Amino acid sequence: MTTERVLVIIPTYNEADNIAPICARLSLAVPEADILIVDDNSPDGTGQIANRLADGDRRVHVMHRRVKNGMGAAYLQGFRWGLRQGYDVLVEMDADGQHRPEQLPDLLAGLARADVVKGSRYVSGGQVINWPKWREWLSRGGSLWIRLMLGLPVRDITGGFNVFRAPVMAAMIDDIASAGFNIQVDLTYHAIANGFTVVEVPITFVERLQGASKMSGRIVVEALLKTTIWGLRRRVSRLAAWLKALAGRRAG
Repeated sequence: MTTERVLVIIPTYNEADNIAPICARLSLAVPEADILIVDDNSPDGTGQIANRLADGDRRVHVMHRRVKNGMGAAYLQGFRWGLRQGYDVLVEMDADGQHRPEQLPDLLAGLARADVVKGSRYVSGGQVINWPKWREWLSRGGSLWIRLMLGLPVRDITGGFNVFRAPVMAAMIDDIASAGFNIQVDLTYHAIANGFTVVEVPITFVERLQGASKMSGRIVVEALLKTTIWGLRRRVSRLAAWLKALAGRRAG
């Protein structure tokens, strides 16, 4: 059990079937954690269910957003709220059960040796359940491409079950520009760029049983394009610095 104040941020859009069960499981797994549900004006009543959960449990908080502006934007708003409220640890977790709340204690324990802990499907001990092979290999291939483009030593770069110490988030949040799913890459990239330690802890990722997935081919392509642009800019910047240094040596 941690003595630090932990806030689990759960963005929602049309998760009426999932939000109450996932909060119940989370409260059993980490009783000391608070929960912030960030709802994007779900037409299926998710926001009203979240309000009832908050009315019955002081550890549950709800943030209502008027429009659907993307998961990344929801997380950023939740992070800023958590920082203002003085939480020590900020957690990203999906509402659909793909991230098992029962594994959150393992991620929190990882903070003993790191500033950021990523729940990883692709390190030893991690696994994916109920995904078709094409989807798993698309995810693995995307992670590999991003790692190569950005030079990041993280195997599951797109994973969304993550734990951050508050000073890490405070140091980089103003530099995070991604509003959608690419926020996971953005956060990991900036954490490492700022000199923070990132470790991966194995998790079991389970395909959702209720509701529709928000992931699509368009989202994957968009994430890969953005990452490729970041990677090319990184390489151009390095090349420019090398040429400048070379010119300086010749001039000397």
